Amino acid sequence: MALQIFGIPVSRGVAVGRAVLMSSARLDVAHYFVDPGQEEQEVDRLRAARQAVRAELDALQTELPEDAPAELSAFIDVHKMLLDDPQIGRETAVWIRRRRYNAEWALTAQLEVIGRSFDEMDDSYLRERKADVEQVVERLLRALRGTGGLARGMSSDEDLVLVAHDISPADMMQFKQGVFRGFATDVGGKTSHTAIVARSLDIPAVVGAREASRLIRQDDWVIIDGDAGLLIVDPSPIILEDYRVRKQESSLARERLKRLKNTPARTLDGQMVELLANIELPDDCDAALQSGAAGVGLFRTEFLFMNRAHDLPGEEEQFEAYRRVLQSMQGRPVTIRTIDIGADKPLGTEASYRDGDFTHLNPALGLRAIRYSLSDPAMFRVQLRALLRAASFGPLRILIPMLAHVGEVRQTFALLDTARTELAASGQAYGPVEVGAMIEVPGAVLMLPLFLKYFDFVSVGTNDLVQYTLAIDRADESVAALYDPLHPAVLQLLGQTIAQSHAAEAWKGRAVHVSVCGEMAGDPSLTRLLLGMGLRSFSMHPAQILSVKQEVLRADCARLAPLAQAVLAEFEPEGQQRALAALTA
Repeated sequence: MALQIFGIPVSRGVAVGRAVLMSSARLDVAHYFVDPGQEEQEVDRLRAARQAVRAELDALQTELPEDAPAELSAFIDVHKMLLDDPQIGRETAVWIRRRRYNAEWALTAQLEVIGRSFDEMDDSYLRERKADVEQVVERLLRALRGTGGLARGMSSDEDLVLVAHDISPADMMQFKQGVFRGFATDVGGKTSHTAIVARSLDIPAVVGAREASRLIRQDDWVIIDGDAGLLIVDPSPIILEDYRVRKQESSLARERLKRLKNTPARTLDGQMVELLANIELPDDCDAALQSGAAGVGLFRTEFLFMNRAHDLPGEEEQFEAYRRVLQSMQGRPVTIRTIDIGADKPLGTEASYRDGDFTHLNPALGLRAIRYSLSDPAMFRVQLRALLRAASFGPLRILIPMLAHVGEVRQTFALLDTARTELAASGQAYGPVEVGAMIEVPGAVLMLPLFLKYFDFVSVGTNDLVQYTLAIDRADESVAALYDPLHPAVLQLLGQTIAQSHAAEAWKGRAVHVSVCGEMAGDPSLTRLLLGMGLRSFSMHPAQILSVKQEVLRADCARLAPLAQAVLAEFEPEGQQRALAALTA
């Protein structure tokens, strides 16, 4: 009888093949004490392993084919950075010298310490960076054992699918070379680097499948349904044939989507819709352009700051990163969010987290995002100066995260004025910018009439808006099922934000540009609802743009508007389902 395993769908499509199991190096780690006086030899083993992994990553990066997604090289750079992080090298050596742990034991012990700080992070995207640390440690453990990662140069006449506890973006070169048709992992989430690269490569993938690597045996037939987040092990001939037909149909549909790249995103009734890309690194601009993005709707600047608590990027380094994005986007608008980091997203592994003394009992409500920036005006002015200077190279929008108080708004604009004054005094050129508010908390929606007097645009971060509205941590498995972007309260707040932004034209002389940059924007099943609510600007991962564009091209906003209002008017689940069905019919 076929076995079904459910996980998280992260990359669409269907893959059918024989299972290749890759076990975790951490499942078989020896624990022993080294003899007194042998500590430095063990540290040398660790140092040699780090050098071997560095050489392996360098080789992987050098061998990347020209058509490899930019994300692959960027994520290899992230792993190199983590490999050089003192928390991996120096602190692991401390375990060896002080407690005489062998190198493997010391590495896994240090991984647990680092992991605690990531587990406390509220933001799902940054919390899943823990997986990158785990992947680097996996490589080190394999180097200590004298084995590498995935076998390089593999080839097979059969279709194969990879099943693993986890897989690093660097090892995903094997997918680009056509060895594996899809993959499934026990861990991970929609915003893990592995998931991002899978979407870039357009490979069917399911992550977070818990016990998949234990339940699936070597050489089992496995179907990976990347649309439903489903694994089917040892399917019957009828199911197997059905999925093979679906796979062929899916491949044809993807090819048809590619033809839409240069088609203007215009609805049937002539409404132009702006489809923008969310990016994490300057190198991601290539993927955005290849997807036909009209610009960048969200550039997260956190990656410039992560793991650099004692060496924050200076003005020149930030300026170069922002300038690269603006120039790469060739005159298209770019929205750059100021640093969204703080108590729940530490810059490094601070002592309070390392020692288990979690000072911030509720980090999601603590010193984060704009609160963090305003608590360190000197650091914030450095970022603002870099942004203003970069604005000379293209149309730049600055997005301020997690605003809730008018005092925060006024302080932000005062610091912007100070940054301009400092640049003028030093004779440095800078350009004009639009400034926007990120709407992430219900209080910001209620304050919107006042906020709109200050800001040129607003961008709704639906991930946090859902979380704060419903008091749901979607990473907490006990309540994750309650995380619902279609909850009437969430839709009411979103509808108010769109309507009030448009209504500002009556008293401000122009409508305030409003976009959505959370997961809702990239979900094609919600495109018609958002269009009916009046949204005309969507920002999403580049791999999602063509699917959303297809929905836009098929939509008639004049017809959808009353149907969307009917959805907003329904608070009973049954009534909402009927209204949604009418909207998507």
